[in-house]
Amino acid sequence: MNVADAMTPRSEVVTVTIPGTRDDALEYLQEQAFSSVPVIKETDDGEEFRGIISRDALIESPDEDQLALLVEEVPAISGDTSIEAAAQVMVEDGERRLPIVDGQLKGIITVTDVIRSIANGDVDGDKVVDELANRDINCVYEGTPLTVAERELSHANVPYGVVLGDDGDMSGMLTEVDIIAVARVVEGEDDTGDSIANQDDDWAWEGIKAVGGRYMPTRNVELPAEPVREFMTSDVVTVNKRRTAEEAAQLMIEHDIEQIPLLSGDELTGIVRDIDLLRGL
Repeated sequence: MNVADAMTPRSEVVTVTIPGTRDDALEYLQEQAFSSVPVIKETDDGEEFRGIISRDALIESPDEDQLALLVEEVPAISGDTSIEAAAQVMVEDGERRLPIVDGQLKGIITVTDVIRSIANGDVDGDKVVDELANRDINCVYEGTPLTVAERELSHANVPYGVVLGDDGDMSGMLTEVDIIAVARVVEGEDDTGDSIANQDDDWAWEGIKAVGGRYMPTRNVELPAEPVREFMTSDVVTVNKRRTAEEAAQLMIEHDIEQIPLLSGDELTGIVRDIDLLRGL
């Protein structure tokens, strides 16, 4: 199976155009729950593909408002590239979206497109998830302020946190999608205000760190500081170690998720991310 058989054609790809502002990309990512959006520029010779803007770029560069300065270059492939070869590029380069470019943008293939191919049986999905799961699981406490949890995900360099309750058991899942969904654009606030935490307060170190500014030191993006339990997904989809990659892919497509906790009985033993299924190819 080739990329052309699985890609989203240009006619169905929603893009943002430069010049523009971060609001354009943020609105799209919030509405579509995608990880990135392609960027184009209209020229005298027609449409020109410039790159993508990712969720990470918006979070990691909160002071930058111009789309052109948030754009990331990504490797491009052709429509006759095999799904397995595209998966290899995604895994090795850490890209979730690859443009199909032949002079102009012809389409986009995403990690989700490859996952759908695995779910449909179009490519090999026979490996059991126990062989593909990552044993290093990123976790976050359900009482953590969302602002702190977002930094924790960023420092861990993963787009999710398995949420643990007071008893240490899994109580939910928090993802970058959940965080982006409640991000608020604040226009024209250069001074984000002073804040000094009482040393007896819970999470006092966070308040101290924020002296002279809000959690995200920017005039553009603000996150609520309520606890993670208010934003997490409580009804978590899980798999056991005997499930195949194809079955896990089917669950990801059905529930529109990017990672699934791996359980052995009631014990959390790993995490299966969509990118792990691509490694299986």
